[in-house]
Amino acid sequence: MTGPHAFRAELLSVPEDPAQGGTVRHHADGLMVVEQGVVVAFGDHADLAPRFPGVAVERLPGLVVPGFVDTHIHYPQTDRIAAYGGQLLEWLERHIFPAEAAFADRGHADAVAGFFLDELLRNGTTSALVFATVHAISVDALFEAALVRNMRIVSGKVLMDLGPESLRDSVESGRTESEALIARWRGRGRLGYAVTPRFALTSSDEQLAGAGDLVAAHPDVLMHTHLAENMGEIAAVADRFPTALDYLDVYDRFGLVGPRSVFAHCVHMEDRALARMGLAGSSIAFCPTSNLFLGSGLFDLARADAHGVTVGIGTDVGAGTSFSLLATLGEAYKVGQMRGTGLDPFRALHLATAGGARALGLGGRIGGLLPGQEADFVLLDPAATPLLARRTAGADLREKLFALQILGDDRAIARTYVAGHCAWRRPA
Repeated sequence: MTGPHAFRAELLSVPEDPAQGGTVRHHADGLMVVEQGVVVAFGDHADLAPRFPGVAVERLPGLVVPGFVDTHIHYPQTDRIAAYGGQLLEWLERHIFPAEAAFADRGHADAVAGFFLDELLRNGTTSALVFATVHAISVDALFEAALVRNMRIVSGKVLMDLGPESLRDSVESGRTESEALIARWRGRGRLGYAVTPRFALTSSDEQLAGAGDLVAAHPDVLMHTHLAENMGEIAAVADRFPTALDYLDVYDRFGLVGPRSVFAHCVHMEDRALARMGLAGSSIAFCPTSNLFLGSGLFDLARADAHGVTVGIGTDVGAGTSFSLLATLGEAYKVGQMRGTGLDPFRALHLATAGGARALGLGGRIGGLLPGQEADFVLLDPAATPLLARRTAGADLREKLFALQILGDDRAIARTYVAGHCAWRRPA
């Protein structure tokens, strides 16, 4: 569609964090006007309809929210979701490293990338920060599939010159291949690049320093890695870097802590490190299903808030147990309950949309359905299951949203739109 097109539905977005006074934008009978993939107007139908006479209007039966933003997920681990047994380091050795070695084959990478992106769309996720593997072709496969689907995907070649033999690059090859990928994919479609050291234990000091050089040399890239996920991992990092103040300080010494840094997990963090992250403008990907599945611990959202750290939500498939950000938000609520704090459903929606966009440096482009932003959105069905239908009948907006957060999953996604076009529709 070349001209403007309008969608009439119940509209909801939370572009600013309610925990910081952000308001909820809700229109029970709303109109959203989209032109060339961008939101032109978002508000009450009665107010906006006279401004757009003659524009085709499509009625959507359900609740329209911004497309979900997954701030940490591993596409090569798709086939190892629900792999039994072990905490982080053992689980990686037993299940993940062998699976990732298969991505040396381009055909395999293409097949998994296509399934992975379709699964994201089926779950209402329109943007994601994605781990690939050490193989450059794993990034090519993902980006080519994302380009076809016009999705906003950020990814990069994993750096791990101290990884297992089947997944090992070198300081030089890691740098050269990363530079080539940045040059090859920069500016294409809605793609972005992330310099991606797996974590401190799988890269030499020289490679970590090279990763810092890459981030400094390319102001449009992110830095994506893991931090303070598991006590065994933390102990191993402390043994290797005995003079570091803490785990975050290891990354800081190599220029990897800054406003474009996204650290997954951050379950076991000291106040010093959180304060440094807040000062640096770094972000955290909170991955509750993964942290529970691997027995890593309970992320402290309130402490991150207290230090002004931006937080998004990550499914972290394959340690994470669902592609659904709705289901992931349900587990985030339970983690908060275990820590004596709640997670308001409006804030939960913010973290999974505009909050995630901000964590990825994309807050001006996606996440809020504000005029001028890209029209990625999801049609939620509050009656997707008999139980949801019964629970939400007659419920107010907060109750309805909370029921979707606790009881919802992929079944609650009726349609997923990318840049104003329907990219996935639930079968009748």
